[in-house]
This record gives sequence, structure tokens and C-alpha cells, in this order.
Amino acid sequence: MLDVAALPGLTRAERVQVLDAWLGRLLDEAVAGTPPSRQRRGAPPPRTGTSGIALVAVGSLGRRELPPFGDLDLVLVHDGRPEIASVADALWYPVWDAGLRLDHSVRSIPEAVGVASTDVKAGLGLLDARLVAGDAELAARLRTATLASWRQSASRLLPQLRDLRRGRAHQVGEVAFLLEPDLKEAYGGLREGQVLRAVAAAQLGDEPTAEIEAAYAFLLDVRDELRRRTGRPADVLVRQEQRPVAVALGLADEDILLREVSLAGRRLAFVADETWRRVEAGLVRRPHGRYRRVRREPLAEGVVRQGDEVVLAQGARPAVDPGLLLRAAAAAARADLLLSPYTLKVLAVHSPPVPEPWPAELRWSFLRLLASGRAAVPILEQLDQEGLLARLLPEWDRVRSLPQRHPWHRFTVDRHLVEAAAAASELTHDVDRPDLLLVAALLHDIGKGWPGDHSVVGEPIAAEMATRMGFSPPDVAVLRVLVRHHLLLPATATRRDIDDPATIDRVAATIDHDPAVLQLLHALAQADGAATSASAWSPWKAHLVAALVARVQAKLGSVAGAPEPVLHPTEPQVTARPLDIPGAGGAVTVGIEDVADGQQVTIGAPDRSGLLSTCAGVLALNQLDVRAARIAVEAGYATAVFAVRPRFGRAPVPEILADGVRAALEGTLPLAERLRQREADYRQTGGRSAPPRISWHNGEVSGAANGIVEVRAGDRAGLLYRLTAAITGEGLDVTSARIETLGADAVDSFYVRNPSGTPVDAEQRRRVDEALVTATGGAVHDVLAGGTTDTPG
Repeated sequence: MLDVAALPGLTRAERVQVLDAWLGRLLDEAVAGTPPSRQRRGAPPPRTGTSGIALVAVGSLGRRELPPFGDLDLVLVHDGRPEIASVADALWYPVWDAGLRLDHSVRSIPEAVGVASTDVKAGLGLLDARLVAGDAELAARLRTATLASWRQSASRLLPQLRDLRRGRAHQVGEVAFLLEPDLKEAYGGLREGQVLRAVAAAQLGDEPTAEIEAAYAFLLDVRDELRRRTGRPADVLVRQEQRPVAVALGLADEDILLREVSLAGRRLAFVADETWRRVEAGLVRRPHGRYRRVRREPLAEGVVRQGDEVVLAQGARPAVDPGLLLRAAAAAARADLLLSPYTLKVLAVHSPPVPEPWPAELRWSFLRLLASGRAAVPILEQLDQEGLLARLLPEWDRVRSLPQRHPWHRFTVDRHLVEAAAAASELTHDVDRPDLLLVAALLHDIGKGWPGDHSVVGEPIAAEMATRMGFSPPDVAVLRVLVRHHLLLPATATRRDIDDPATIDRVAATIDHDPAVLQLLHALAQADGAATSASAWSPWKAHLVAALVARVQAKLGSVAGAPEPVLHPTEPQVTARPLDIPGAGGAVTVGIEDVADGQQVTIGAPDRSGLLSTCAGVLALNQLDVRAARIAVEAGYATAVFAVRPRFGRAPVPEILADGVRAALEGTLPLAERLRQREADYRQTGGRSAPPRISWHNGEVSGAANGIVEVRAGDRAGLLYRLTAAITGEGLDVTSARIETLGADAVDSFYVRNPSGTPVDAEQRRRVDEALVTATGGAVHDVLAGGTTDTPG
């Protein structure tokens, strides 16, 4: 007699062993108690015993994972014995009488294969088929037949299984980010472990690793303990059960339990995502089975695109190139692709320790990665899962998968920080220091990994991290303020009277009357709220914060949008000092010298309309990324100085650049056409698609200039050439320029004038706006409707 009440207290192995023995006895009794059907004339003598009958477990019992109060999934397999219906009745009724939940079926092998080939859930279950009692040879034939059917039907069934899992993820959420996760059905739950085995059985994926099996086993342990505690078949780890379950599993508290569940679910989800990508690639049929060579396209130095993923170039040397890791990550995010799993492994094994402070190239690549927006989220997850993110930022381990108990929060602390950085990337056009905004968004809650008020605790931690990244002391000081006071604006706007002058004075004093900090705090509050939830950042709250910011700006006498960006020591800089270039009398001259993180190129030529555009186009054609630029004209001779970095590691050659500039000026080099072809060859993307922001500033200039036009847009190859060509194409001369690239954003200010000496009128300004928007790749109506500002003199 089965002691059903004792089953929940047993281990999984003990539970399965007891049930197998009991079910085996039931099958023997059912077969012995059922007389064989009357023999037909000429038929072979009736069989006795369990020959031709096998009791097979599927589902959790088949996998030897049956939880307390779990269903028994049983299949009675036969090879045509006529009395099988009577045997089944005699077998199932004792199970029901014992009070156990039963999912049962009676099948011949052809029937089972037929169902498995058309029903993805049935096919998935039969992959776990395990003999409990009866004819072992019959059970082996069933397993062989269903496995062959699964592999044959994989191209049809696996997409159905993928859609089922994605649908459940949409309905239930992800285990990694739920405060009350469904351990079975949420994405990254127990189902993912089963799916990974099914894909491996179809020979379209690898067998789950020991790490995956450990994560899966932990979730099984949590579910078992949850069911023991509740006394029912529960799969949702509800809040009130988390502490007792944690104690039973030997964990310190419920937060530790939830964090471990998150880490396990996150790993399962990550591997499942990668597996589905491989499955989808493997199911694409090639015409006539011919091998098609995958094109390799350069993305950055040592990094190429291969198919739909990013890999290392053949000549890459990760062991001696500390910048390769972040350069590859940034290139992948900018192309909206993922790093290949093999590339991740190579980088994890061979990447050298990161120098401290970070060289300019590392910081540059990191900012470009963050500025890629949504495309950066899966890349950062890849780095995190391989332990590379914590290698770059050791403090990250303290917040990794750390739960946030407030119901407003959709994510764990680390994912919230990543989401905040992604949200901040959409606001970088609104601030003068997008680099500081991105880093502040990534670090604003870093203090939650330590005891105490996270804003206070996080301030020195963020400062130390920023110092290691190589930010200057003034920039570190700004980041300290942003982390310490990232809740200042929303807390004040919702809890204080913003019409009270004392409230405005208090906010102004807190930020030391710095309008730039106010600007950054406003953007940071928006990014933080968007990354939290719709409840945390409602239209009402956004309106209150904006109203508060407007009042503080009025108090500070600030005007949004500086007319002339100032280069910061954290970014590449150029000096207007020309090199000692021989033969400058009217000829085109080029000088190059090595500087930190690249080269400085100085080009001298007789001044003419469009010269800056021509020089920028030649540099872009030679695959040189312009980080900053200056141009000055004296006595009819122009000197343009550019801070550049070779995209693919090839240093610029002065003679080649000089020949290019001469040819372009003479009209024998079609720059626009060649640049379009270069973009088509490399399929370079412009990263984020946020519309550009264009501002005109009048009355703030002296000398020959009539005004300043400032353009903030996502950086891309040849952008400087396009912008300056757009301005000169509308009849204006660029008398001077200030070019700066921070992260993935270009902040370019052009001093312009009419050759006639008349002011730039509204109609001409409108045409310039449209041309500039077209040059950045944006939509004209979007920008001109709300992105263009005019600062009168």
C-alpha cells in the first residue's frame, strides 16, 4: 500500500523510487487480473505477463524530477494486445483511489509517434519517456521511434515551441526580474531547461552544460520546498513563502533566495536565447544544399561582422590588446548585432587586465556602447554572463541580480541601471555632457549593493569607478553630485510646493547654482523613471519635474543649450597650432603627429567655400574617425586641425591625404559618390535613430560671422562632411567650427556667414535646417516640429 502522505517529505530520488516500485506492482496486478481475450482460430496463443506491454513515465516523473503533489504522467504502451483496455482500467483506478493526480494515455508505438509528430507538447513529453515496468524492449523501441520522429519534425515543431515559450514569457514575465516568479512557466524557469534538452535531442543545439544543470537543479529545489511549505502544487514563489523557503534551503534570508533564483533564471534565459538564435539559423534551408560563403565586413580595428554576429578579425590579438573587448562590444551594439559565443569565450579567456586609469580608447568605446541605447542591453548582458562586465567594473557584482522590493521596480538593480543608461541615450541630445549623463545613469543606484542610504553610499563608490575610467577630477566631481542627488528633482517636485521661493532656493543651493548640473539631473531623473516603470514616471510627475526645473533655471538665469561647446579633458582635443609644414605658400599641405588615442592631422590650403567639408570628406574616405576639429583662416589661408583615430588601425599617410584634398578641390575626386559607396560596402549604421537637435544662436558672435548653428546628432562615418556640405550647399560660408564627439553623439557648432554680408534670414535658416536634418539621416518634419531652437540675441 502506498503511503501518499509521506511522499512530500521524501527527496526527489526517493519519491521516484517509491512510486516506480508501486506502479510496477500495479502493472503486474493489472496484467495478472485481466484474462486474455478469447483466442481466434489460427491466431498465435495469447501472451501472458507483461510481454508486449510497457508502463512508461513521461514529464517530471520521466525525468526523475517529480515534485511534491506533482502529476503522474503515464503512457501505457502496447504492441496490439487485445485486452489492453482492461489492463489500463485495472491500472489507472488504483492511482486515482490513492488520491494522486494522473495524466494518462494508452498508445501503440505508431500512435505515439503520430501524436508526437503533430503535437509539440506531446512530442516534448515523449522525449522524457522512461520505462517504469513491463517490456523493456518495447519501451526502447518507443524511445527510438519518438526521438527519430522529433528530429525529423524539428523544422516544424521547434518554431511552434519557440512561439509557445515567447508567448508565456510575454504573459508571465521573466524569472530573473519578478518579485514573485513563476518557477515553471516564466521565461528562464524550469521549462527552459527542458526546452534546451529538447533542442539538443533534435541535434540543433549543445547538451546543457554542468552550469545550466546546476541552475536548473536549484530551481527544482526551490519549487520542491515551496510545495512542501504550501501543501499544494504551487509554482509561484509568493512573498510570504520566500523566507521559510530560504531558511529550509540554508540561505540567510529571502533576498538571498530571490537573488539566487534570479541568477539561475537569468542564466537559463540567456542560454535559451542563444540556443533559439542557433536553431533559427540552422532551420534556414540553403537552396540545393550548396554552401554559401558568409561575408565578413570590417566594423572596427580587429572586429568584423560575419553573418548576423560579430567576431574577431583574423589578425586580432586579444591577449595584447586591452581595448579589443570594449571595441568589439561597442561595434556590435552600433551594428545592432550580438557578439558570437565563441568570440565571448575567447575574450573572457585572453583579454588582459584593464589598465587603470582606463586609456582614452577604452573610455571612448565604453561610452559608445552605452550610447547605443536598446542595442547595448543584450551586449551588456553578454558581457555580464561571461563575467566580463564585473572584470571591467568590479563593484558590479554587488548589485548583480539584486532584487528591489518596491512594486514600482520592474527589474533587479543591475538591469535597472542598464535600462536607465539605455533610456539616457535617448536624451543625450538635450545635454551638453552626454558622456556624464550616460555614466551617471549606469551608476546612480550602485550604492544599493551596500548598507545605508544608497544615494549617500553610492556617491564615493561612483566617484572611485569614474576615476578608474579616467575621467578628470572636475568630471568626477559632477558625477558625485549626480549620484548623490539623483532623486532631488522628483522628490522635491512631488513632496514640496514648487511655487515656494524657498523650495527653488534649496534646489539651487544643493546643486551649487550650476545650470549644467541641473540640466544633467533633469535628464537623469527622466531616464531613471523610464527605467523603473510607468507608475514611477507618469506624465503628471514628468510635468511637475519639468516645472520645477524651469523655475530653478529662471532662478539661475540659465538658458538651455550652450552656444559654443567647450572641449573637456576627458575627450580628444586639438590645438590650433599648425605643424611645421614646408611649402605652405598656396599649396595644400598635410602634417601628422601622434597624440593620445590617435593622431592630429593639420591641413593647410587656400581658403575657399566648402574647404572644411572637403577636408572632412577626405578624412572619412580614408577611414579616419574625427573626434574633434578646429579651423581658422588668416590672410586667405586656412588651417584645419583634426583629432582623428583610424577606424581599422591604419595610421594616416600625409601624402595620400594631401593628394585626396587636392583632387577633391580640383573636382577630380567625387567625394559624395565615393563616400556613399564606402558606406554601402561596409553597411555602416548610424547607431540610434533619435532625431537630431538643431539650434541657432544669434547676437552671440563677433567678427565676420552672422550666427552659430549647433547640431547634436548621432555620430556616424562622414557626418562632419555631410553637415558642412549641407551648410555650404545653402549658400553659407563656415568661418569657424567647434567639433566634439562625446560617446556616440556629435555636438558640432558652426560659425556661419552670408558671403553677401547680410544676416541669415528665416527662410534661409529653414532651408539650412532641412539640409542638416537630411545630412544626419533624420526625418525633417520631426526635427523642425520640435527639435529646432532659436536663441535670439
